[in-house]
Amino acid sequence: MTEGPPVPSEPQRRDEVLAVCRSVAGWAAARPDVVAVGLAGSWARGAARADSDVDLVVLTDVPERWIGADDWIAAAVGQDVTPVRTQAWGVLTERRVRLTSGLEVELGIVPRQWADEPVDDGTARVVRDGFRVLHDPRGVLSGLLAALGVRGDR
Repeated sequence: MTEGPPVPSEPQRRDEVLAVCRSVAGWAAARPDVVAVGLAGSWARGAARADSDVDLVVLTDVPERWIGADDWIAAAVGQDVTPVRTQAWGVLTERRVRLTSGLEVELGIVPRQWADEPVDDGTARVVRDGFRVLHDPRGVLSGLLAALGVRGDR
């Protein structure tokens, strides 16, 4: 017998993921130093299972602000969270948290330059693997998608 909350049905999990995405996009819109937010991976490409984590990429002018503190994460995702880990993966720093439902959310914090041309191979791989723009008032992510010839609505 496994411990932890039961995995919700797929429609319930999808609704939860949509709510998290809306919350993070709204949070980002209220912060001038958060340049853009995108959804990457299985949820973006429509291949997620109920136990898939949510991969968000947060482009910011001050990554150290969002990497070095936990006080913002619950407000961003719209509910209480349990921190799982902080880990650097090249230019991206993962802030992974678990919601009370068991859903894990990765907030990948990157500097604005993550989306600059020439596009880094790692960035291109992330975007080509499935990417949806959630918040992009300055067109930074739209420009990245265009440079890679990728649609951001798949």
